[in-house]
Amino acid sequence: MKQALVILSGGQDSITCLFWAISNGYNCSALTFDYDQLHNIEIESAKKAAQIAGIKNHEISTIGPLFSGNSPLTNKSMELEQYSNLADVSPGIQKTFVPGRNLLFLSLAANKAYSMNIDTMITGICQEDFGGYPDCRSDFIKSLEETIKLGMEKEIKILTPLMDMKKSEIVMMAKNLPKECWEALSFSHTSYDGKYPPTSNDHANLLRARGFEEAGLPDPLVERAVAENLMELPKTRNYENQD
Repeated sequence: MKQALVILSGGQDSITCLFWAISNGYNCSALTFDYDQLHNIEIESAKKAAQIAGIKNHEISTIGPLFSGNSPLTNKSMELEQYSNLADVSPGIQKTFVPGRNLLFLSLAANKAYSMNIDTMITGICQEDFGGYPDCRSDFIKSLEETIKLGMEKEIKILTPLMDMKKSEIVMMAKNLPKECWEALSFSHTSYDGKYPPTSNDHANLLRARGFEEAGLPDPLVERAVAENLMELPKTRNYENQD
């Protein structure tokens, strides 16, 4: 059986990629990074997703405060911006950008894949995020594949099944995967403020909410929070007839 190492953050996209890989015949190992992120609830989300998926080899790699710079994801003194809608998000590099994060994660994952004799890595990078996150481009992935090949004299493919998809298309993909994927998404974490339930209007929450609304499907994470009486059901059309 073909082998793959999935970079599993605990977010919506990486969890979808995990179940995509399983459905496409990969025997998956998973790697999650603890980089002193303030929203480390995502590590617990990754553990839960790996458990639901039946992943036997899930490693949490602690790399310390390397990214403690000026991103509100790693520096609690930095303000996390809130928006009334996605149209208000300013163009250019987002303040939540963590420089070098994907570069380091994929390089470290390549080391792990090399040692495990795995020649395929899978990540949930999506080009829809590119505007504010330059390490979410297909050009970046192609360049890094070549760098890994040169630096290790081993070809390790980096698969990005979500690269050219809209968030609504990612939601539909997840819905069409085995039902365990939808269950795992109810424990996923997206919110930049590190809180559950996802009620703030940060960039990530708004993007996720729009994806489910455009897909016409309720977010299983939101449904779980509503069932636990932690938030009210959103007023958008994808939650009609859900109460």
